[in-house]
Amino acid sequence: MQPILIAGGGLAAGSAAKALRQEGFEDPIRIIAAERRNPYLRPPLSKEFLKGTGREAELDVNPPGWYSENDVEVLLGERAAQIIPAAHMLRLEDGALLPYSKLLIATGAQPRTLDLPGAELEGIHTLRRFEDSLALRNELAGGGRHVVIVGTGWIGFEVAAAAREYGNDVTVLGRHTTVLRQLEPALAEVFRRNLESEGVAFRLGAHPVAFLAGGDGGVAGVVLHTSERVAADLVVVSVGVEPDTALAEEARIAVRNGIVTDASLRTSAEDVFAAGDVASSLQPFTREHVRSEHWSNALNGGRVAGKAMLGQDAQLDIAPYFYTDQAGLSMEYSGYWQLVHGAQLVLRGSIDTVDSVREGFVALWLRDGAVVGGMNVNTSRQQKAIKALISSRAPVDPVRLGDPSVPLAELAGV
Repeated sequence: MQPILIAGGGLAAGSAAKALRQEGFEDPIRIIAAERRNPYLRPPLSKEFLKGTGREAELDVNPPGWYSENDVEVLLGERAAQIIPAAHMLRLEDGALLPYSKLLIATGAQPRTLDLPGAELEGIHTLRRFEDSLALRNELAGGGRHVVIVGTGWIGFEVAAAAREYGNDVTVLGRHTTVLRQLEPALAEVFRRNLESEGVAFRLGAHPVAFLAGGDGGVAGVVLHTSERVAADLVVVSVGVEPDTALAEEARIAVRNGIVTDASLRTSAEDVFAAGDVASSLQPFTREHVRSEHWSNALNGGRVAGKAMLGQDAQLDIAPYFYTDQAGLSMEYSGYWQLVHGAQLVLRGSIDTVDSVREGFVALWLRDGAVVGGMNVNTSRQQKAIKALISSRAPVDPVRLGDPSVPLAELAGV
């Protein structure tokens, strides 16, 4: 039998290989990893590893010896260049042709950049790979620098928090007048106010039009659309990512904001699957295609793809989940964005002040009387109940749901 090939070197790739072996697949598995590292986790790159509290070894999806022990070949520094679906072949950039029985595309995403004057200057960073995080950590660790973050999403907030912890001056630029735009403004403001309490400055409704060079040839400042100039020794551009769909597009596999898959992560090409950041998968819960860039999606997507490639009846039917740790706030979220938008918000706890937020609160979203999303901040062991409430689809009394004296576990029956 021809091997199963996995194109990609992230969490989805590593978890798919592990699932294949756990489910009894004994034929060859090959992982084609563009980076010269075994599959690794990306969330710590903007959290523990960036802050210097996490070790490099903790990034590994599977222990270093797992691949040889389980007869999984990892081709490091190799990039998949072309899929030939009719021939069940994958061509690498060096021209080598690899046959496959099944192929998983887990190529992830690439950070967006800004096509502006001076964008090539030294000191302007994006954060996606291990090397990006290591370079940023080395530059931030000494403190005393003027750091500008372009973008007001979760990664930008985490980098801002880490930069302040190292003792740098930090300014966050946002094109819009609101931040973390997936959340209601009142909840998003919780995280902005928290960073401001740590000394992070925000310039909202402002965006860069050019980067200025200093005498050493590195970045020295940012020119805003208002013609104002903001000093910067270091700039981090954090304006989202684009799914790496080039392989699928060239092979005429269906692509629409990611590689389109069914709930079992099958693409429009026979024996070709997609998982992780690159996949726009059908959610059984909502019957809509959604592309998720979070850790849980890659972990569970890899597992589902592994089982589905073996012909098992596996579907990616877990509510999307993500977490963040920044400046004294630890948050977990589960839910369906498309159902949460415009739903009834129920709060357990206060978000009026930074102190009350740090004491902890839970936000839940109700649609048609049922919980469709939940976020807990500085309150541990809430996610099991939140996920149970979501999956049950059962109506919940909003008064009891908002009463902190009523345990969520009691409402969820867990």
